[in-house]
Amino acid sequence: MFKHILVPVDLDEKDNVQRAIAVASDQAKLYSAKLTLISVTGGLQAKMSHSSVKYAQLLGEFAAEQAAQHGVKINSHVYGVPDPSVEVDRKLLEAIVEFEADLVVMATHQPGWVEYFIASHGGRMATHAPVSVFVVRDT
Repeated sequence: MFKHILVPVDLDEKDNVQRAIAVASDQAKLYSAKLTLISVTGGLQAKMSHSSVKYAQLLGEFAAEQAAQHGVKINSHVYGVPDPSVEVDRKLLEAIVEFEADLVVMATHQPGWVEYFIASHGGRMATHAPVSVFVVRDT
């Protein structure tokens, strides 16, 4: 059913993406699908690293840890952009096409009053992605 699954990851919030990675890993095993962690980073506001190269290394290490934990091969890819807060949704939509993904598994937080005015990244992806989006709450 699925051939390539993408999981958007922000390493600053890696504890909140554990359930989404577990779901994606189960689906990858079930369907013998590729699994790739995708991250969009850059700019001066980057907390983990101001270098896209260093961030890619950190994401690769995180992917290897998750692969060992879940028993599935997990790749990683980083998009370096000047302002991730503005470009993250567009880059994730581009990644779906670039990687020929057919499922996105995203972590999200419990919605609050802000989501009545501004859609979450998960909400925007579910609305605009050309593929299925599985939104997994972190709690």
